[in-house]
Amino acid sequence: MTASAQRHRLAFAAIICGALLALAGCKLGPDYRRPDTRAPAHYRFDSGADQAALADEGWWQVYRDARLQQLIREALADNLDLRIAAARVDQARALLGATRLQQLPTVSVSAGAERERTSQFELVPGAPPISNIFELQGSLSYEIDFWGKYRRATEAARAQLLQSDFARQDVIAGLVAGVATAYFTLQALDQQLDITNRTIGTRQKFVDLTSAQHERGTVSELDVATAVGQLAIAKANLPELRRQIGLAEDQLSVLLGHNPGDVLRTPLEDSGPVADSTPPTPVPAAGLPSSLLERRPDVREAEQNLVAANAQVGVAKANLFPTISLTGTGGGASTALSSLFSGPARLWSFGGSALQPLLDSQRSLYQLDLADAQKRQALLQYQKSIQTAFQEVSDALVARQQYAEVQLQEQTWVAAQRTANAIALARYRVGYASYFNVIDSDRDLFSAELSLSAAHLNTLLAVVQLYRALGGGWQTEAPVAANPAPN
Repeated sequence: MTASAQRHRLAFAAIICGALLALAGCKLGPDYRRPDTRAPAHYRFDSGADQAALADEGWWQVYRDARLQQLIREALADNLDLRIAAARVDQARALLGATRLQQLPTVSVSAGAERERTSQFELVPGAPPISNIFELQGSLSYEIDFWGKYRRATEAARAQLLQSDFARQDVIAGLVAGVATAYFTLQALDQQLDITNRTIGTRQKFVDLTSAQHERGTVSELDVATAVGQLAIAKANLPELRRQIGLAEDQLSVLLGHNPGDVLRTPLEDSGPVADSTPPTPVPAAGLPSSLLERRPDVREAEQNLVAANAQVGVAKANLFPTISLTGTGGGASTALSSLFSGPARLWSFGGSALQPLLDSQRSLYQLDLADAQKRQALLQYQKSIQTAFQEVSDALVARQQYAEVQLQEQTWVAAQRTANAIALARYRVGYASYFNVIDSDRDLFSAELSLSAAHLNTLLAVVQLYRALGGGWQTEAPVAANPAPN
């Protein structure tokens, strides 16, 4: 062969290799682009969009109660739902690793030894009736990813890994909000229990007072019966409050990953007799709506679901085209183990194949239709998750504002009712008012204090809901640095 012919052959081989590489570099299907989210310029009911957002802070900065922080840490360590979510992340990571390996060649090695006896009637003249066969082979097979099927599958698996991790973060955010909600509810129930016990003590004194006055003949038996009835009404609240406290403790215990049991907590600030002197804290700033899409784990989870569905469209399209594979084997076979690696024992093979399903192509077209429909569904779910996120933020903002206003009015009601109750009792003791005035003022004070406690709880829970809606709560707490040893 002349040098010119060799150059032409090498050039032709280079062109073929370049074409194969070019084909192997393409990927069918659309590349992902984030859809237009049409985020509003600011949240409805938000008056502090230019300030630092509440959700930029970690949960340990939002919830300052040391006991609550400890409970949240216990929940993050032992909650079963969170551990299930972490296991799903490990599953997705393993699936990604297995999917990525599909892009690599498959290499295998086989070895065998066989001893056989040939029938005398089939024996070749001069050949021994008993013979040995030793064989050692290596094989390599590789499906060229011309159409990007396996690269798209890897892209989908990577998105599914991120999706499962964002789902885990969403579980964390929900867990933190759940623990804070149960904890504040327990504090409010404790406060209402204290109010009820204090009212029972006051009404017991009324019963003693009216009984003594009845014995002296200064009041009628009707006053005594009315005082006893009001005392019974207050006592009737105790079983229901204790039931609610038990249920709240059980709920919080399960969130902590424990069996139902008692939960230690600190009382609400300024809770004696009720938090009537502490004005509600200002409504926290919500920040910019554009940052919500990057902060809320459930929105990012929905987006990664869309990314995976988009990549699966490429996989379905690639399945419509031929599958091109390369295979090769090499090794040795010999009747004697000592000559297995000698030149005459060598064997090898190399080949390529292209497979284009014909009767199965209609099924592949339906699979492509299915992938397109799943992508449309994922897109709609992503858009719905964004709308839901904006709604939850707006709802939490208006709830925080209005509950704060309710708490202020409840504080005014409690203050006024305490004054009225003191005046009615003083007038009754000197004979200027009937006992029914005392009964009415005491009953109104009891209702006002319970209402104020409920209003205070609502303002606390509104902050929890706002923090959750803004995407806060999944942040990882930085480890506390150990104090350096003294020199």
